[in-house]
Amino acid sequence: MSAVPHSLERWMAPFAGLFTRPTWRHVLVLVAGALLTPGRRTVTAALSIMGRREDGGFATFHRVLNRNRWSSRAVAQQLFTLLVATFVPQGPVVIGIDETIERRWGPKIKARGIYRDPVRSSHGHFVTASGLRWMVVMLLVPIPWAGRVWALPFLSALAPLERFARETGRRHKTLTDWARQLLLQVRRWSPDRPVIAVADSSYAAIELLRDLGPHLTVITRLRLDARLFEPAPPRPPGTMGRPRVSGARLPSLAQRVDDPTTAWQHVRVSGWYGGGERQLDITSGTALWYHPGKQVPIRWVLVRDPHGAFEPQGFLCTDRQAEPLAVLRWFVRRWAVEVTFAEIRRHLGVETQRQWSDPAIARTTPALLGLFSLVTLWANEITAVAVIRPRAARWYAKAEPTFSDALAAVRFRLWSETTFSLSALGGDGSKLPGTVLNRLIQAACFPA
Repeated sequence: MSAVPHSLERWMAPFAGLFTRPTWRHVLVLVAGALLTPGRRTVTAALSIMGRREDGGFATFHRVLNRNRWSSRAVAQQLFTLLVATFVPQGPVVIGIDETIERRWGPKIKARGIYRDPVRSSHGHFVTASGLRWMVVMLLVPIPWAGRVWALPFLSALAPLERFARETGRRHKTLTDWARQLLLQVRRWSPDRPVIAVADSSYAAIELLRDLGPHLTVITRLRLDARLFEPAPPRPPGTMGRPRVSGARLPSLAQRVDDPTTAWQHVRVSGWYGGGERQLDITSGTALWYHPGKQVPIRWVLVRDPHGAFEPQGFLCTDRQAEPLAVLRWFVRRWAVEVTFAEIRRHLGVETQRQWSDPAIARTTPALLGLFSLVTLWANEITAVAVIRPRAARWYAKAEPTFSDALAAVRFRLWSETTFSLSALGGDGSKLPGTVLNRLIQAACFPA
């Protein structure tokens, strides 16, 4: 029976108080196994890499996910606190929210639905996928040793179709309902810091922006044909009837693009669409985004490429005092969200787990998403004493470390503590135990 490496116990210590003592021992084994196994992230794979295939109490590890009592929300709050303290000790907290599809099949997975696959679809090609839809909130922060912004997941929720709510007798929540609940939860976790949430056009809903505006700043895309108005003028004294809710109609963003009198400002924005620095033309203003029966005050930002490389784009910010260039710089951090979704599938085995019970499904995928952020935290600690070098090749010039390099650094630390411990007296390397050697051989021979 293999022990959990000491570094992992120390790294996971902030979460120990959220579990009972017996459950905590099993949690450490599962986390270590999920980190070290190179293939599917199943409980069987985690126990195998930890040398526990012959243990008789394997069912207790399954119960951590499908039965034991612990709060995923409390774990998410603790993870968020650690991430903010490490990477954003001061200034605004920038978060991103988006949904992803976990492709899964099976008649026992009750929340499964058919959705548009955002990875395989394009503007002219529509692809559907069977699976689970997750809404994920991530901290968007520059990682100093990686040289770019990373999206670090810390809070997620399963957002099934209305059919699932009808069949299970629950109240159905739309995507905007889930977004409102999750973002307000983050606001409660960080009451003393400004919170800025960036999202794509799916969250550009007047009702959502109106509800979130008093609590945090939201930045999304804005349609070029959106109805924009001046604020309602003051009501003259002695006037009868209902007061006006909006002022005069303003030109739409599409009209401003074609207007030769529009004043454009030349700026440079780094990280545009995940690339390098790019020169752009922007113009901005404030308006009331109004639709009969609903309205929200916004700052709009219109962007065009001076060389015509892409179509003009519109953005909105619920903070009307925000600087237009700051709005763009916050929004471009959102491109890291798609990178994270790809990395967790490639390196952390999301979509390879095989749980089918509702509690296990609700816990396993958020745990793997959170593991991405934990690896980043632990790799950041490693960089304090050693440099994480990217694994490059003659045919692949890799300048900066990516998540695969961070995961490799964490794995190297854990395997080193397990296999190459030094003698306390003579300083000589101890002989590699046969059980550890067998674990390494198993990992190399059975990668799936």
